[in-house]
Amino acid sequence: MAKTNDNKLKSSSWGNLKGYQSNPVKVSFSTAIISAIFAVVISILLLLNYLQLAKNDPTESATLTALTERLADDPGNEELKKEIRAFDLMARKAFFTAKWQVKTAGWLLLVCGVVLVVSLRYYFSVTSKIEKPQASPVSEQTSRIATSKWILYGGGIMLLLAFVASFLSVDQLENYSIEIVAENVEEPIEVIDLTASETISEKTTTEALPGSENGKSNVVSTSDTGLSEKKEQAPKTEKAVQPKVQYPSIKEINQQANSFRGPLGHGVFNAENVPVAWDVASGENVKWKVTVPVKGFSSPVIWNNKLFVTGASNAERWIYCYNKSNGKLLWQHKADNITGSPATAPKTTDDTGLAAPSVVTDGNVVVAIFGTGDILSLNMEGKRIWAKNLGVPDNHYGHSSSLIAWKEKVFVQYDTNKGGRMLALHMQTGEILWDVKRNNHISWASPILAEIDGKMQIITSSEPTVAGHDTETGKELWKVDCMMGEVGPSPGFGNGLVFAANEYATLAAINPEKGEMVWEDNYYLPEVASPVAADGLLFIATTYGVMACYDVHSGNMYWEAEFDEGFYSSPVVADGKLFAIDMSGVVHILKIDRELQKIADIPMGEKVMTTPAFTNGCIFIRGNKNLYCIGK
Repeated sequence: MAKTNDNKLKSSSWGNLKGYQSNPVKVSFSTAIISAIFAVVISILLLLNYLQLAKNDPTESATLTALTERLADDPGNEELKKEIRAFDLMARKAFFTAKWQVKTAGWLLLVCGVVLVVSLRYYFSVTSKIEKPQASPVSEQTSRIATSKWILYGGGIMLLLAFVASFLSVDQLENYSIEIVAENVEEPIEVIDLTASETISEKTTTEALPGSENGKSNVVSTSDTGLSEKKEQAPKTEKAVQPKVQYPSIKEINQQANSFRGPLGHGVFNAENVPVAWDVASGENVKWKVTVPVKGFSSPVIWNNKLFVTGASNAERWIYCYNKSNGKLLWQHKADNITGSPATAPKTTDDTGLAAPSVVTDGNVVVAIFGTGDILSLNMEGKRIWAKNLGVPDNHYGHSSSLIAWKEKVFVQYDTNKGGRMLALHMQTGEILWDVKRNNHISWASPILAEIDGKMQIITSSEPTVAGHDTETGKELWKVDCMMGEVGPSPGFGNGLVFAANEYATLAAINPEKGEMVWEDNYYLPEVASPVAADGLLFIATTYGVMACYDVHSGNMYWEAEFDEGFYSSPVVADGKLFAIDMSGVVHILKIDRELQKIADIPMGEKVMTTPAFTNGCIFIRGNKNLYCIGK
């Protein structure tokens, strides 16, 4: 009788449960089934995607290679050029779309997994309290538990495999991962006393000798191999007092070309009587032409009569100083014997290399940085003041962010795969004055300076943020989340607005005083070349050969123009004209106007990836092989 009543009770309870399943229990069971199906489908798609990527490298394109080879045989084929540009644009869009899809699928998979676990836990916690009447309750309960475990184990393995596939699928560029022989450990900065610089032995200094007219100069290079020895031999004395340094004002900086894209990095040069007609082949209006000994993609930087560029290979890194007037090599300095520098250089792409960042100078010192993470400061005669390694940048293309300086500080944008950083180092000593971590992804853009509300700020662009930082502390003063992808273009500034752009993201005009976006457009977007603003107009140059002009305040497009080649070199403004050099080396000169007015298209005779610099009456252009001074 007791057994019968017990079965009745169980039967009644199960009946109540069946009725109750139309509510939370049934919903949880259905949710678990649906999320499991979604998780399995997503997992299978991610696994298939991984297998496909493992079989076919998405960074290689047989079609594009074949088209490029055809173009090499037929360089004048305009239709083939258009086909290559169109295919390249389609491939890039497909690549970034695939990355977005894989990333989105990974998040969906995570959500499905969480929902599945929560739903099953709730369902089993309720149903385990009420047993269904059955002939063999013990064996069926055991079977149900075993089945549940197999489902959870199988699902867990599937989820784990899918997450691994998702991670491996996103890492498209592991071929450019950094290989370091020895672990980089933070080491003290190597500093040479400024007051004792004249007593350094001859083997540690740069000696300038007369150069020949063809640009090949007899120069004793500096390798600083005797620095450590000299420091050990020096008698122990109290720390020398640093001499008082006079830092240049904004007015003085505006008369120079002291950093990448000119004063403050804006891309606007205060130069007059700039030539608009020359011929490289005949030498007309070409003041001088020299071959830089070691290749690099850093742009010319000028202070008074000295011009600086860098060059690098896997074996060596150099800083070169030329006479701006005649092209003679005044001195060259080898960046070696730097504590913490990697024994093996990191891998980079051919269009970046290890000498892509441009130097910066304040007229007292010149500071250079290389793709190895080595940064060093020299005086204007080429004698090393200090050198340091910031840690080898984890960067699959290579570090290309140029330096910029204000007062006693040199600023470094160091956004890598390991995380974002902004650093300020003392120009005279190399001391790290501040080092701010940023919630940013890897970028190749260079910082600029801008006076906002009466105070100088450092402005940066990288995924996902365009931001302004305080020069004294590095504190983030404002930010706008509007960037995505691999950000290469540096910000522009003009008419009180910051302009940031990147391919597959947007073109954004930002009010830095309010930290708000004023307008945005996504029709024409640059991949490498930076925007430039002048006279109320904003100019954009793309890698697929289109330039566009916008109103800085409204974002209305005034004109667009298509060219035969794309642009890596940033468009810049000088003497009321816009200068933009395409990758084939043709200098396009346009009038700063709301209507498209071309002034000249002048070939340099070699490829150009760098940005020109200007002084009164002269243009300085660095090609892939030669350095030119154009002027009457």
